[in-house]
Formats: sequence, structure tokens, C-alpha cells
Amino acid sequence: MQVTIHQAKTQLSKLIAAVERGEEVIISRRDQPVVQLNLIGGFPGKTRIGGLKGRKLRMGSKFNDPQLNEEIARSFGDS
Repeated sequence: MQVTIHQAKTQLSKLIAAVERGEEVIISRRDQPVVQLNLIGGFPGKTRIGGLKGRKLRMGSKFNDPQLNEEIARSFGDS
């Protein structure tokens, strides 16, 4: 997500929470990206149940393709 400096000042806690959830936050000045918020030391490693709530999860068109599933099963010696 991209926000203005003013929005960043007024919503800093929400933006930090968004970064902790893995979202990209960029702060812009006059529609020009200036700063990207990042976690120090990477992802904290905490997994929350329901962490994808409200976010769309998209599966590829071949997610349930029988031929692909057979190939995957063979790869794991399960045919």
C-alpha cells in the first residue's frame, strides 16, 4: 500500500501492524515514493490463526488438475 506522509503520521500504528502482517508499505511525497517500511530482523515468526482473514486467496487454474495431481503423487512415490 502507498500512503502520504500525512497519512503515515496519523496512522503509524496501523501501518506498522500492516508491515508485521507482511504487507508492503510505501510512504510518498507528492505521489513520489520516498520510504518503504520494513521489519528489523525480518518476520517475527509468529503465526496467527486466521491471519488471512479478509484477504483473497487465489488458486491457480491447474490447482485441481487430475493429471498434475497424479504427477505430484508420483514425485512423492505415492502412485
